[in-house]
Amino acid sequence: MSHIVRTTRLTKVFQGKEVVSDVNLSIQQGEIYGFLGPNGAGKTTVMKMLTNLVKPTGGEIEIFGEKLTPKSYGLLGRMGTIIEYPIFYDKLKARENLELHCEYMGYYNKNSIDDALELVNLKNIDHKPVKDFSLGMKQRLGIARAIITKPELLILDEPINGLDPVGIKEIRDLFKMLSKEYGMTLLISSHILGEMEQMADTIGVINHGRLIEEVPMERVRERNTEYIELVVSDSKKAAFLLSDQLNLTNFKVIDEHTLRVYDARAAQNEISKVLIMNDVMIDSIHKKNSSLEDYFISLLNGGGLSA
Repeated sequence: MSHIVRTTRLTKVFQGKEVVSDVNLSIQQGEIYGFLGPNGAGKTTVMKMLTNLVKPTGGEIEIFGEKLTPKSYGLLGRMGTIIEYPIFYDKLKARENLELHCEYMGYYNKNSIDDALELVNLKNIDHKPVKDFSLGMKQRLGIARAIITKPELLILDEPINGLDPVGIKEIRDLFKMLSKEYGMTLLISSHILGEMEQMADTIGVINHGRLIEEVPMERVRERNTEYIELVVSDSKKAAFLLSDQLNLTNFKVIDEHTLRVYDARAAQNEISKVLIMNDVMIDSIHKKNSSLEDYFISLLNGGGLSA
């Protein structure tokens, strides 16, 4: 599988501050790459550099096997993007906005507008100017505009912002279809880690401008561990009882009411019995699997997968 995007020591300095530092991204053809990081980590800046909206201070960007330069107009024509918030001519209707986009992209497939609107489930909106659209409708229209020319690479910055749960699932299914059936490569940033867990083939985690992990999602899933999560009246007292009476050592106090038991020998009924007999009230006790969110937080705290 060939690489569609590769960066080498990509760096950006704003007003003397390095906001992106030596980032080495590697995105393979046809995959969905989930780009994760807290607010201000550098995700949008990296995406802006990949789309020539911001010039790098250092390093190189290679897209479709070619070095990206300020004059790489042909490369940009093979991409679809949403960076930050999609902007439209608000007094025009959705179709008119898409017609303008196709015009300046030099794309004249007559069926493309109807196809794109159908894919994002925007129907019966021809009478409405975009200024009357909800946030979720504008987000759908932004995705339609990004995919209308059937690009080889989609770069989408928080594309499911403003969508309700049904809309999020529809767009998730759309992205997976574009990857599998159309062979598109997608670079997607999102704060909704549960969606990335269901969608991404690879994740890259950036923090303080540095790429701290790039790993196949399958490896994260393989390392998922089962644990028992307890919500109790007093987690510190519960932790003492787990250690003192059940000889458990592999557990973690999350906060004053929550703890997780990772010890494979632990039995829920035994834990419940000991806590109740010692006046620790149990609000809930469930078996769970660690998630991408757990892994993400672990990375930000200095953890991660071992080689």
